[in-house]
Amino acid sequence: MNRNFIPKVNPSREFLEIASDFSNPLDLVREAISNAFDAKASRIDLSFTTFQEHGRPKLKILIRDNGNGMNYEELNSFFDLGNSKRIHQKDDDPLLIGEKGHGTKIYFNSEQIGVVTGKEGKKYECHMRQPIGCLYDGYVPEVEVIESDEFFEGTLIEIIGYNGNERYMFKQEQLQDYILWFTKFGSFEQQFDEYKDLPHQKMELFLQGIDVREAKKVSFGHVFASETMSLDSLLDDHLADAPDRFVKAFRHTGRLPNSPEIEYQAVFYIEGNKAKREYNSMIKRSGYRAPDGAYTVQERYGLWLSKDFIPVQKKNDWIGSKGTEFTRLHAFFNCQALKLTANRGSIDNTPADILSQIQKEVEKIYRQITESDDWANIDYLTRESDAYQSERREKNDLDKRIKHARNAKTAEYKGIVLREPRQEQGVFSIYRAMDVLEPTLFPFDIIDYDTHAGIDVLAQLKNSRVHLDQSMLRYVEFKYLLNKNFNHSYNRLYGIVCWQLKILHDEVVNDAFGNPRKLRIVPRSGQGSFTQYFLDDERDPHRIEIIVLEEYLFEKLGIQFRRTR
Repeated sequence: MNRNFIPKVNPSREFLEIASDFSNPLDLVREAISNAFDAKASRIDLSFTTFQEHGRPKLKILIRDNGNGMNYEELNSFFDLGNSKRIHQKDDDPLLIGEKGHGTKIYFNSEQIGVVTGKEGKKYECHMRQPIGCLYDGYVPEVEVIESDEFFEGTLIEIIGYNGNERYMFKQEQLQDYILWFTKFGSFEQQFDEYKDLPHQKMELFLQGIDVREAKKVSFGHVFASETMSLDSLLDDHLADAPDRFVKAFRHTGRLPNSPEIEYQAVFYIEGNKAKREYNSMIKRSGYRAPDGAYTVQERYGLWLSKDFIPVQKKNDWIGSKGTEFTRLHAFFNCQALKLTANRGSIDNTPADILSQIQKEVEKIYRQITESDDWANIDYLTRESDAYQSERREKNDLDKRIKHARNAKTAEYKGIVLREPRQEQGVFSIYRAMDVLEPTLFPFDIIDYDTHAGIDVLAQLKNSRVHLDQSMLRYVEFKYLLNKNFNHSYNRLYGIVCWQLKILHDEVVNDAFGNPRKLRIVPRSGQGSFTQYFLDDERDPHRIEIIVLEEYLFEKLGIQFRRTR
């Protein structure tokens, strides 16, 4: 017996999967704006507010546009899954965005949806109660529709309890940033002459985030930095940070080489970080308290693949091979042949051959940019800026050193003037000078000195009368100030020479591996003696000797450092 059957779909499960597939709650804003554009609206209002219900705050989202509105059949399509009427209209109107009938299902992730719309002299009031709860319970929620014979312009949507009433993402600055980056209202299409002055670009958008009391108007179009007109003027005005303020735009349009019916539009801006910050307050940086939802340049900038001039997915691995070189770019590659996933979050449904052609076009454009004179200008600005900053640092350092030299303590010994050190190298210099003047003053000879190694000095005990090849060599560390933060190992360490000591008797000092030793102080006992310092470990017979050089020179030779002015 032969039998035939048609595979079935579990409607509630599919609705739930699609409604839950939007990982970013802000995607609701993108879908609302796309619907307003497709409805040929000239104005859209978005508001995010709260009200109290049973003592708890509830999120209320209002979406209002003055577009074409919907009739009863279109209203069904609005709530249906995968039943978009627009897919058949795209041939006649390529500017339409919606095609799958998936986007508005993000509204189902809520406690209540209300829609008021009108068309052809009819008004429709619709209510869907507990959509997300119904889907979890295994059935598709019902839509109640009240039809009346009256005029209503456009569409009003009210969504209650969206995304579990999580509200932190719906603040004004975060919403506006999302709108100008990831919705049709933030389209970068005006970068191309062919797409300038289109009627939909006159749309007005009024936004009220949850943290403001009044709606504010948002201007259409993605924001880029203003291009640099003159390198000389840039250097005159901002010599110290000219590379960070340099801006140059590259625009390309074309067709894919093996699929010439497929067009693309690409805009690549080179933007320095300070140029970015002049128009983008959401960029994190040191010393700046950025708004909630802020991001770093690395997290946001680079190359975005786009459809409908709406960025979808970053592809920074397609450009550059020098780490974060992509952060110079504020770039978009738009192609209508990209096939997006249901939540519009990825281009992974695009056929591999199309994606490969797009990648090659991106690489070609990027290569042309990096080989251009404008790219070379960045290196020129960097050299000029580095030279200026180097000269400024040298001048500042000279001023500081002159001031220190004039105010430094000095001492004289055997006709030689000794100057109080400021850092480790100065301590070593005084040690070497005194070792020459008084060969028996210190207990060890310096064999090798290397500040690039872990510990500074390789030393041999004096008067051992053993050839260097047969002598046990140990490390000696030099410090300006010795405190409890010792960043080396005690192994193989003979001693420490410092200018000042900030450790008390019996205090524990750990080495870089956490091994403890206690500081032991042996006070001077009479004429000719001196205060001795050791780092002691009861389990190790070797005591690490510390020479506090300023005090040591005074107690051994009477050398005292004083200010002369």
